[in-house]
Amino acid sequence: MQAEIITIGDEILIGQIIDTNSAFIGKALNSIGVSVYQITSIQDDKQHILKALAEAEANADIIIVTGGLGPTKDDITKHTICEYFNDTLVRNASVTENIKRLWRDYVKKPIQQVNLDQAFIPSKAKVLMNLVGSAPGMWIEKNEKVFISMPGVPFEMKALMQEQVLPKLKIKYKRPFIIHKTLLTYGMGESMLAALIEDWENNLPKHIKLAYLPNLGKVRLRLSGKGFDEHILNTEIKKQIETVLPLIKEVFAGFEEDGDLEVLIAKELTKSNKTLSIAESCTGGKLAEIFTQHAGASTYFKGGIITYATQTKIDILDISESLINEYSVVSKQVAEAMAVQCRLLYKSDYAISTTGTAGPTKGDAEAEVGTVYIALASKKGVFSQKFELGNNRARVINKAVNKALEQLKKEIFKN
Repeated sequence: MQAEIITIGDEILIGQIIDTNSAFIGKALNSIGVSVYQITSIQDDKQHILKALAEAEANADIIIVTGGLGPTKDDITKHTICEYFNDTLVRNASVTENIKRLWRDYVKKPIQQVNLDQAFIPSKAKVLMNLVGSAPGMWIEKNEKVFISMPGVPFEMKALMQEQVLPKLKIKYKRPFIIHKTLLTYGMGESMLAALIEDWENNLPKHIKLAYLPNLGKVRLRLSGKGFDEHILNTEIKKQIETVLPLIKEVFAGFEEDGDLEVLIAKELTKSNKTLSIAESCTGGKLAEIFTQHAGASTYFKGGIITYATQTKIDILDISESLINEYSVVSKQVAEAMAVQCRLLYKSDYAISTTGTAGPTKGDAEAEVGTVYIALASKKGVFSQKFELGNNRARVINKAVNKALEQLKKEIFKN
């Protein structure tokens, strides 16, 4: 059972917006056992839409289209669908009433004819009533294949997908189960990890696939299985995980459904009633942001400070000017002093610090671009690590954040 997703809109192609609809739809389809064969983004152009529909019909059982259903002249999807199916538009009374209801209850302004005209749909289509917007969804069947068209507005599409499209697909098709289990690893590159688990990977059964998803010092290992017996599939995937875990125990951080590494750290700090503070230089607050983006961070996170300039380290963290002059602002000694002083300042159980040269120039530091020191202080003392993270500024910063998380995880979970 395969689907193809088509997103319509010049705004996607020119990079004005990011196509989040396809990601949502793909995940939703996977959850009911439908595999996505292809995702295509196309122009607001009749010939392009017709071509995409024909190609999708050849590829897939289910074709899902989003976009181009608004009230303005550049929204041409309905008219093009009519041409594709040799159909005509007819006014739908239920949709008309829904549009009037929306204007009466929410818009509270005179309704325009262009809005009422959104009630015109292809005569061969079944209406997917859009209760949160004026453009209805449409469901058309042809040669045992289903064509679904939905608005491109994300919250409207999501409501239609969850409340109408998925239930209808479940009824129409007998589908396999698709199960994904993703393991999080930190501190080992993709190629080294692949070499480490090569024999295990080569012995995976054909219906269970492995994917490597690398990202700046961390690699997700996704096991995907497909079959019609959910219990057997779950049992097989569990067995494969039990086999691979001993091979990756040094870099394994947890499972994706349990949350990213900062979530695992947060849970452990909360459970053990411990607290954390952060002193950042080269990472510029990104490390603190990683934690505070999650609700409940105040339970364990005492605070963070961005001492970006050298003088700020002296004035606020009370780092010795002579220490900086002797060892340089990017050094093991300064990183460790930052962590120690941060822990004292916030009275936290743990404090972590970052100092480095993200580039493109060295700034006040003597160290080469890409050099980062990360230090961690606790009641047991302080230790630090030096990293060489390349010469791309954004990558250096993001790698440093991941290395800091990795260092925190190792320290917190060993106690």
